[in-house]
Parts: sequence; C-alpha cells; structure tokens
Amino acid sequence: MTPRIVFVLGTRPEIVKLAPIIRACDRAGADYSVVHTGQHYSERLDGVFFDDLELAAPEYNLEVGSGDHAAQTGEMVTRLGEVFDRESPDVVVVQGDTNSAFAGGIVASKRDVTLAHVEAGLRSFNREMPEEINRVLVDHAADYLFAPTDEAGDQLRTEALPDRRIEVTGNTVVDAVRQHDVLARKKSDVLAELDLRGAPFALVTAHRPGNVDDPERFQGLLDGVARYADERGLPVVYPVHPRSREKIDDFDLDVPDAVDCIEPLNFLDFLRLESEAEVVFTDSGGVQEEACVLGTPCVTIRESTERPETVAVGSNVLAEPTPESIGQAATEVRQGPNDWDSPFGDGHAAERILETLGVDVTAVSGEVPV
Repeated sequence: MTPRIVFVLGTRPEIVKLAPIIRACDRAGADYSVVHTGQHYSERLDGVFFDDLELAAPEYNLEVGSGDHAAQTGEMVTRLGEVFDRESPDVVVVQGDTNSAFAGGIVASKRDVTLAHVEAGLRSFNREMPEEINRVLVDHAADYLFAPTDEAGDQLRTEALPDRRIEVTGNTVVDAVRQHDVLARKKSDVLAELDLRGAPFALVTAHRPGNVDDPERFQGLLDGVARYADERGLPVVYPVHPRSREKIDDFDLDVPDAVDCIEPLNFLDFLRLESEAEVVFTDSGGVQEEACVLGTPCVTIRESTERPETVAVGSNVLAEPTPESIGQAATEVRQGPNDWDSPFGDGHAAERILETLGVDVTAVSGEVPV
C-alpha cells in the first residue's frame, strides 16, 4: 500500500531541499500534502518561493510567525497535532534542523506515524546552537534517517542508532541545485539588474545570531569582507535578512562602501548570484552546500560547520569574524584547486528517499524535471 505522506516545512532551506522530493511525488503520483508552519513570516523570504520554484501552494499554512523558540515551537506542536488528526498521515517527512522539523518530529513521534528525517546525521558539535539540539533530537526520534553522506551515516551509528533506520541517500541539495539552476537561468535577470553581467563580484550572507547579535563580531565581519573586496577590486552584494538589517540599525554599524546592502532576493536570483560569484562569504549551512555543488569558493564565518565535507574537498574554509581571518580564508580557498567533486551524491536522493518510504519510483528517473 502506497503511504500517505505529509511534509512539514517552514523556512526557505526546507522548501529548497524538499522541493525535489515533492516534485518526485507529483511525477510518481504519490498521495501527499504539504504543511507550511510559517516559521519564516516574511512573504518575500519564504512564501513566494512556491511560485518561483513552480511548486503548488501548501495545503496548510499555519502562520505561526515569530516568537522565542519555546513559544514558536509550542504553537507549531499544537497546530500540527490538529493537522495530523485531519490528514491521518502514514509518514511525516521533516528536513534539517529547524524548529519546524523539531515540532513535526515531536508530533509524529507521539502518534502512530512513521517519522522520516531528511539530512540526518549532521553535527556541528556546538550545543550552543539551537539548530544542533533540534537535529539531534529529531534524529533520535526518527524511524527513517536519510543521511546525506557516509560520514553523516557513521555519526548516527556512533550515537547507537540502529543500521536498519539509516539510509545514505546523497543530499537533496544536489537534486535541488540542478533543478533550480535550470529555472534560475531561464527566469532570473538579477545579473543585469545589479549591473554585474560579466563582472567579478563577491556575495555575502550573514544572519546567524552568533554573528549578527554581537556588534563587534558583526562589524568585524563587514569590515573583513570589505577589506578583501577592496584588495581584489570587487564589489560586494549583500542581500540583507530583515533581522540582520534591524541589528545594523540598532547597533549603528558602519557598513563599508564596498558592501552593497540590498533587499532580500528570491531564491532563483540568489542562486544565480551564487553561481557567478568569485567567492561567497556566509554563515549559512545551506549556502555552504550550494556553493560547493555550484563550484563557487566559500568562506564560512563560523567556528565550526556541520558540513565538514565541504572543508575536506577544499570548497570551503572557516574564518573568524575579523578582517585578518576573513582575508586569509578567502585567499586560501581561492588559491585552492577549485576542481573539487561534490561530496553530496549524484542528484537522485529524492528518488532513493521515496523508494525507501514505499513509493513506486519507476517513472521518476532521468532528466531534470523542470
């Protein structure tokens, strides 16, 4: 019997990485629904993705919005319980390390519902990050642990999770980047709009509380990116998350002239910039992966990463939020071999995940389905 699947998501990385599985469900004729928690409450950052990525709108939008972690997660748990009662899923699929994934995992584990965790086994080993707590707890509750790499699968085994739950599928980021790069090249005019066509430039994202909630660290990050860009003669494009914009204003930070702060971009425009940038500076886990798949050198401004494979292949170097550390890391990653092979699989993770869940994927293979 084909399972009834409910996807729970609430942030842009979840939409991006679950999109290939949702598309595969459509092509396989699977029975599924999508629940959007509304964890990211900015329509520009989040809801518009479904149109951009040519996905059907979610059947449910819980519109939970902002709040502290406990209040936000509690509200999700309550509302997801009502949805699950109505939908009676056989399988709940969550992705990554968000409060939405955690809430979906809690509610599924309290019912007679199979819980599947996409991107299982990632660890930063920094328990001060709320994302680390989320991903560990979801892994230990899940019935299916879809690990993106052998290393992630091995990490799950070190935590005494049984082999029968673990399936190394590759990372859906490869499926997603391949599919969405086709859409971006077809639909995005961002290079022309920003007068960057054919010109080298740097791209920066910064939104994690560990960086942007500390004025000294945030200023050091901006100064470091600008110093490197000035030395290279590069413009810097910084699509600023609303929360980061608020911190710049609250702290009265000095944004260097080299850094062009623009409004948040839709995902296809951002992916186009990632693909063409000379180097990306980020504190985002998803951007580390995307840059690696796209062949773009990346500097991650964090003390640790749950994507160590990117560092191992040479696509990514870690840096402290200081001009010296950022400049050194950018020089190192750009002087590297720059011909790395993606460590995240062959772009067919979505098919493997659905097949493991009991969906007939005979018709789901071959060409990029966009």
